[in-house]
Amino acid sequence: MGPFELLMTAVALVLIVEGILPFLSPTLLRRYLAQVLAMDDRSLRLGGLAAMLSGLGLLYLFGP
Repeated sequence: MGPFELLMTAVALVLIVEGILPFLSPTLLRRYLAQVLAMDDRSLRLGGLAAMLSGLGLLYLFGP
């Protein structure tokens, strides 16, 4: 698998995972988004940092 195919596979998996909650429970998604809108910038940044570090850790452990 070449680099472009690998990138497209990763994008496809992200879209699948991101689509699960709106498909299964749109009401829960709306409640979650309302909570996110109420959060301050620092909390959102810390959550984003935690997600990025988790992703990097998983890539380090299980990546090529």
